[in-house]
Amino acid sequence: MLIDLIRGQLSFGSAVAEVLAILAVIFLVLPFHEWAHAFTALKLGDTTVRDRGRLTLNPIAHIDPFGALALLLLGFGWAKPVPVDPRRFKNPRVGMAIVALMGPVANIVAAIVGGLIYYALYAFAGGFMGTDVGSYVALFLSFYVTVNVSLAVFNLLPIPPLDGSKILFLFLPDRAVQWFYRYQQIISFLLIALLWVGVLRVPLSFLSSKLLDAVSFISSLPFRAFLSI
Repeated sequence: MLIDLIRGQLSFGSAVAEVLAILAVIFLVLPFHEWAHAFTALKLGDTTVRDRGRLTLNPIAHIDPFGALALLLLGFGWAKPVPVDPRRFKNPRVGMAIVALMGPVANIVAAIVGGLIYYALYAFAGGFMGTDVGSYVALFLSFYVTVNVSLAVFNLLPIPPLDGSKILFLFLPDRAVQWFYRYQQIISFLLIALLWVGVLRVPLSFLSSKLLDAVSFISSLPFRAFLSI
C-alpha cells in the first residue's frame, strides 16, 4: 500500500507492482464482490439489486472513491454497498447472512484464481519467471492474492457495516441488532480510525496469513507434480 512506500518499507519496483495489483482489485474484484452480493440477493428473492442497476460487473456502478483511496493507502477498502431489502427473503436474517458471506467468498475465489495463475507460470514458464519482467509479474500476482485475502478477512470482521456483522446478526437478539444499526455510522468511523493507527494490524495480519496459507495450498495442488514444493 502507498503508506508503506511513504514509510520506506517498499522499494519503488515493489510499490509499482502493489499499486497495479490494488488497481486490478479495485476495477475487477470489488465489482465481482458486489456482484456476488447482488446475484445472491436476487436468487433469494430480492429484485432491488437488479432494479437499481447493481447486478453488473461494471466498476462504475460499484466503485466508491473513498473506499478505493483507503485500499490504496491502508490496504483495506470498500465499494458502494449493494442495496438489499431483506424483507423480500423468506427468512430475512438468514438471507442477509448468506448474501453477506458471498462477498468475502468472491474475494477468496479471486485469490485462488490469482494463485492458480502464479503457480501455473512457475510450473510451465519457469524460465520467464526467472527474468526481471517475470519477477515483477510474480510480485504483482503475489500482491493481488494477498490483497484479496486481506479483504476477505477484513470483510468478515463482525463489525458494522462489514459483511461479518450481517453474519453476526444472525445470532443476536433484535435489540442488539437495532443498537448496532443505530450507531453504525459512529462504529464505522471508529473502525477507520483503528485501521489508520494500526490497532487491528496484528490480528488482521495473523488471520490473513492463515487464510493465505490455505489459498496457496489449494492453488498449488494442480501443479505440485511440476513444482518443487
